[in-house]
Amino acid sequence: MLEAAWRVARERGIAAITLREVASGVGMRAPSLYEYFESKEAIYDAMFAEGYEAFLKIMPGPDDPSEPRPRAIAWIRRFFAFCRADVARYQLLFQPAIPGFHPSEDSMQLAGRALTTLDREMRAIGLTRPAAADLWTALVTGMVNQQIANDPGGDRWERLADEAAAMFIDHMERMEELV
Repeated sequence: MLEAAWRVARERGIAAITLREVASGVGMRAPSLYEYFESKEAIYDAMFAEGYEAFLKIMPGPDDPSEPRPRAIAWIRRFFAFCRADVARYQLLFQPAIPGFHPSEDSMQLAGRALTTLDREMRAIGLTRPAAADLWTALVTGMVNQQIANDPGGDRWERLADEAAAMFIDHMERMEELV
């Protein structure tokens, strides 16, 4: 059923999901969906959790370069690829795309794991300032948003990813020296 919901989201937009379309996508009537999901928000919540489970699999890991600059470049490239591979998933995870939707506590724990992993990775490459993860997420999601919104079939902002990652690491290392 989630695949049917993702299919609708990819075709019509993440906020355009209806119970009727999801049910139709799996060959049932909309009321029958209530056996599986108590509401449309529950479908979004399951999609959010599934999206974050996928996101956690692309987080930095032992196969990434160990040096800060190449490691950050590897992260940003993977993030671009993840987001561009599924714009509906990107919108659900990283934009306020659905008015009134609030993920459940369980789903938010997955998002929290991603932030905890990012904080740990920042510290591992020597970036200890609390602002490091906030600046990083603002930089990379902003660039991805620009790419998806303004040049969806091109690579205008994605071409700048390596430079942005290097700029971020250089700045953060200078700030660490000042502390």
